[in-house]
Amino acid sequence: MSYSSKLIEQAVEALATLPGIGRKTALRLALHLVKQPPEHTEAFAQALLQMRREIRECSVCHNISDTEVCSICADGRRDRSIICVVEGIRDVMAIEETGQYRGLYHVLGGLISPIEGVGPADLQIETLVQRVGQGEVKEVLLALSPTIEGDTTQHYIARQLADKGVRLTTIARGVSFGGELEYADELTLGRSIVGRLPLQTRFGEGGD
Repeated sequence: MSYSSKLIEQAVEALATLPGIGRKTALRLALHLVKQPPEHTEAFAQALLQMRREIRECSVCHNISDTEVCSICADGRRDRSIICVVEGIRDVMAIEETGQYRGLYHVLGGLISPIEGVGPADLQIETLVQRVGQGEVKEVLLALSPTIEGDTTQHYIARQLADKGVRLTTIARGVSFGGELEYADELTLGRSIVGRLPLQTRFGEGGD
């Protein structure tokens, strides 16, 4: 594609690096920004810069946060006896959208996948064990995507928490096997949370 402006070309190259944005879409976005008042584009750019510079990871649950402790962990109205374990940040957002869960979260930052070279040490599993070990948690809900990697991670965590005296549950199979949790519709995901099952019904007695 030929550009009459090197600046437009640079903007297109930058926008096209975003997920799901091809060069044609990137060009439309760049031209749209050119047509906006300068203050609009400057505010847009400033918002992105501020987000990148100031966003941080919650020191408790590893969710994204503007402060040391995220708003969910800091909310005294949340049920602190239950922790919902998820793969990533978008899963937290998906579950919150259902309005069916009022406990706390723990973001692993991925799933165990030997093929991709991701092992337990690469995830936030040890910090989960430490949180549970503090004694306040009574239930750990493993809300991981129903995939091979999700089940492998679930099974590993169950073993790590086997002697902690907590109830281990998993989301009901309203979410189809092989699907990603973040793409489940709100109604299905909400019902899966409400209808969660004891983990041993999936893996046998004691999670083994």
